[in-house]
Amino acid sequence: MTSRSASRGFATLAGAVVTGICLSSPAFTSELVMFERPGCGWCARFNAEIGPIYDKTDEGRALPLRRVDLAKPLPTDLSGIDPGAFTPTFVVVEQGREIGRIRGYPGDAFFFGLLGRIMNATSGAPARS
Repeated sequence: MTSRSASRGFATLAGAVVTGICLSSPAFTSELVMFERPGCGWCARFNAEIGPIYDKTDEGRALPLRRVDLAKPLPTDLSGIDPGAFTPTFVVVEQGREIGRIRGYPGDAFFFGLLGRIMNATSGAPARS
């Protein structure tokens, strides 16, 4: 086996190990969970105004968005989180426990302001100005 072949083999093995570790452990310790229902007009408004850009924002990088359809069974890892009666409801979850929530969608400026307050109060992350 040549040194080039050995290097490729090692790189392939290392990549497989890293992938296995990443897939076997939670990707994020904190996330923003959006509880939504089919036909929810405010959910649709959020999806139109913020959905396309959220993951590009500082908030989106710090708190990846996870969508949960309330027409389906609640995921087991969220069984301790009350989704509430209104949709959308956004819940900041850190290591499986609720840190803060936003009930409803108040528009993009208010949404980011409220989310920034939750982040600022819990993690010290700067609030959006």
